[in-house]
Amino acid sequence: MKWKKSDMEQYMEAKEYIDSVLIPLVPFQLSNDNTLGSSTFQGEVIHILANEIEKELTGRVLLAPTLHYLKNSNKDKEIDRLNQWVHDAKEQPFEHIFFLTFDATWKKSEKEMDGTLLWLPGSKSGNLQSAEMRSVIKDQVEQLGELIRSYWV
Repeated sequence: MKWKKSDMEQYMEAKEYIDSVLIPLVPFQLSNDNTLGSSTFQGEVIHILANEIEKELTGRVLLAPTLHYLKNSNKDKEIDRLNQWVHDAKEQPFEHIFFLTFDATWKKSEKEMDGTLLWLPGSKSGNLQSAEMRSVIKDQVEQLGELIRSYWV
């Protein structure tokens, strides 16, 4: 289910079956021209991955809005903000919270996160319409879907 009105109405009717939340984590930094292209590309890919995972796991996963943060921000403050999102989500209650990102800096703070980090190495550029990129995304969705399912057992 996605963060849109029609899906939220369905969620309210069937929330006992939807036990997982997927939160994409996407950095941005407008002040650095050197990273604008790569960070924008990675944001697009995370968006596609998150939507495809939601499709793959429909009925068990709610795709939350993307949490955007400044690339050079204080990670402790971002962890606090992220954990506030988790605390709010667990009021429903959701059993499983997953964070999806290409940003390896989250790995250092993984233990402080009140959820499961799904970190992927990401390419810095590419053609989202190419057969190769579609194949990579499809493979990643399958692997991430399998990983998420392993938490449900």
